[in-house]
Amino acid sequence: MENNVIVETTHGKVRGYSRRGIIKFKGIPYAAPPIGNLRFKPPAPVEPWSGVFDATKYSPISIQPPSALEAQFGEPMPQSEADCLTLNIWTTGLDNGKRPVMFWIHGGGFITGNGAALDGARLALRGDVVVVSINYRLGYLGFLYMPDEKDATANAGLLDMVAALKWVKNNISKYGGDPDNVTIFGESAGGFAVASLLAMPAAKRLFHRAIPHSGSAHKLSFNPIVGIRVYEELIQKLGIEKGDIEALRKLPAEKFIVPQENTLRLQEGVLRVGPVVDEKTLPEHPLEAVRNGFAKDIDLFIGSNLDENKLWLMWTPKAFDLTEERLEKNVKTIMKIARQEEGKSKEIINIYRQLRKTPRDILDAILTDYMFRIPSVRLAEVQSKHQPNTFMYLFIWKSPIQGGKFGAMHALELPFVFGLLGDKDIGIFPCRTEETQRLSEKMMDAWISFAQTGNPNHENMPKLPPYEIEKRATIIFDKEITIEQDPYGNERMAWEDIL
Repeated sequence: MENNVIVETTHGKVRGYSRRGIIKFKGIPYAAPPIGNLRFKPPAPVEPWSGVFDATKYSPISIQPPSALEAQFGEPMPQSEADCLTLNIWTTGLDNGKRPVMFWIHGGGFITGNGAALDGARLALRGDVVVVSINYRLGYLGFLYMPDEKDATANAGLLDMVAALKWVKNNISKYGGDPDNVTIFGESAGGFAVASLLAMPAAKRLFHRAIPHSGSAHKLSFNPIVGIRVYEELIQKLGIEKGDIEALRKLPAEKFIVPQENTLRLQEGVLRVGPVVDEKTLPEHPLEAVRNGFAKDIDLFIGSNLDENKLWLMWTPKAFDLTEERLEKNVKTIMKIARQEEGKSKEIINIYRQLRKTPRDILDAILTDYMFRIPSVRLAEVQSKHQPNTFMYLFIWKSPIQGGKFGAMHALELPFVFGLLGDKDIGIFPCRTEETQRLSEKMMDAWISFAQTGNPNHENMPKLPPYEIEKRATIIFDKEITIEQDPYGNERMAWEDIL
């Protein structure tokens, strides 16, 4: 049984609905349509509306290419450049309950993804928290870097997140939430975005805690030189002269869809299209900003999955037959990007070989650490010097798909954190069993506890000490939850002078 509910916001009345103890609002605009003269500019304020805005259906999502991962979960959603800057809310009450707010930023390489993909209802119900998810501008529309263009901004997609956080600060108390207790959390590009927000002057005092999953302030990313190269490649492809922003603003949005293969290209770092260091919006690399204490008042719970890289093998099954020669070639490429001597690749391979047998498993472990685990460790290291509430996790529960060969792959923790375990497997999300349900409940409670207090500990898991460089306590999420000091320490140490 659904009941309509109406809430007054700073821009007008909004209609949502309640069902089974949860109240949902979908597709609420938090910024003006970023079209015409507003394309490539910071998000502009929403115009107030008269009447009641219908927030009972998800809005269209940002312009993007098809995603193989998203395709596992159903039909693609409608896309619209004009109507994508929206947010969704799940809450258990419209009172003055001052519930912790959990603000979700989706992943997808800053090229794909949307805020409707993960339902926040179970998390909101279990923890009596308010869950918010957002859409933001993606690809070239969100992250085209034109430093000589005064009528455009860098990092528009990050500024969209800031605008959504400001909306939360001004309105979330009407939805039972506490604007003075906001946790931002996100996975993959969403984790990368969380790390970026830690360093953004415009985001100061808009959130209080952060949980980056499988994405962090990678040392070799945020490079403005790469951003300029991406811009020059694009205008050459479109046949537009450098500096002709009006021509770029007149093109149909579909011309700005980033080819899917760009998400898989390793060049000068991890992401080809995404945030860059920029004087106005992101003046310092996030790792350096955090090292210098810029986020010293933010509680941090950070981690990654053991076999992140194996997700991408799902669409390239031949890649399982990796030869020793290809292993060496791939690792040499990584070391070249990281500006290392050629001999370093053999040294790294030999360290990883100690715990693994096949070239495929060795390469997956090296790529997982290069892209995800080591950057997460680095952020925890620098933040722990300023903030005692710094905690680390490692998710190692292995997916049973195809005999377990994808391991604890990228994005596998999400159904556990959101409680999205169904009666059968859906895509990479496992079904509900006694084992998966038990792990999910404990992980949900850790995320909820962190959102409530800045500490993930709760009575149903072993006590996790804060992360510090001497012991490196890490909670291991598996069939049984354990605490380990410096897991895979030899491999971590192999990256000391590289990342």
